[in-house]
Amino acid sequence: MSFSRRGFIKGIAAGTLAAGSAKAAGGYHEFAGYPDGYGLLHDTTLCVGCRSCEVACKQVNDLPPPEVPLHDKSIFENKRRPTKDDYTVVNRYKPATEDQPAVFRKLQCMHCQEPACATVCFVNAFTKTPEGPVLYDPSVCVGCRYCVMACPYYALSYEYDKPFEPRVVRCTMCYPRIKKGLKPGCAAACPMGAIKYGKRKDLIKLARERIRKQPQRYINHVYGEHEFGGTSWLVIGGTSFKELGLFEGVTSKSMPEMGSGFLSVVPLVVTIYPGLLAGFYAFSKRKEKLAKNEKESAVNDALTKADEETKKKLSEAAGKAKKDKEKAIAQAVKKALDEAQQAGKEETK
Repeated sequence: MSFSRRGFIKGIAAGTLAAGSAKAAGGYHEFAGYPDGYGLLHDTTLCVGCRSCEVACKQVNDLPPPEVPLHDKSIFENKRRPTKDDYTVVNRYKPATEDQPAVFRKLQCMHCQEPACATVCFVNAFTKTPEGPVLYDPSVCVGCRYCVMACPYYALSYEYDKPFEPRVVRCTMCYPRIKKGLKPGCAAACPMGAIKYGKRKDLIKLARERIRKQPQRYINHVYGEHEFGGTSWLVIGGTSFKELGLFEGVTSKSMPEMGSGFLSVVPLVVTIYPGLLAGFYAFSKRKEKLAKNEKESAVNDALTKADEETKKKLSEAAGKAKKDKEKAIAQAVKKALDEAQQAGKEETK
């Protein structure tokens, strides 16, 4: 079923609501993930915060270059989240000490085995692929932004400057490259080998092997193996996952499973929410237009007033010049008459 973006924002038809309700009420069915799906393993003990992965991501996705140069470490003073121009970001979670290096972690879409974004999306804009990535189809998106709120990893961003042409932006796990047999851009660019790409089940084995061989280096846990039903992005490290900005000790139940009852209200929420956003946007734009019109009117009034004053001054100047000219002529005529009269007197003597 196709949906019109503008039509949706102006008002959802009853049939659309029925379709959305039917989907939400369909119940939850557990999905363990595709057995041969791919994933990535991020070893935070190897990450040095070089941000090469950020640059590679931008190049692959034709995004603007980094605003802050790679050598500028001031960027780590604040925690960042993915944005419409940054599908992945690297944050520093612990500064370096005399005996310990700084700790960094890369943030991006985790490509969940059972994506909450896909479950709450009643127009099926999100799809979990057999290869691993969660794909997004902007052509059917109605701009409800509910997927952004549903993501437990805060990995989705939105182009708020395009309310009538909505597009959710996020890491795609370089799906086009994967289909060609290539590594995702970040994995190919990492100079430290902190990002490994491969079959998810093989990456879990690799992670467990590293932990077994160096128990003093790693916490005995592979993050993303089970959290919220599991993810295609996996993380290991020697720092608590809570310190790395991740949920620690969470359930292995997926977000869709936990929220299956709650999701029945999603169609109602997404029916109202876009309309409110569009209304706020229209109100904001109307205020801007009124302010612009008032400004233009004030400028025009000022110019008109200035033009009138200029004309008045020119008229006054012309009148004064005319009077001065007439006075000068009168004086010249009087002088000429006086001189002629004086000359006549001298001739009669």
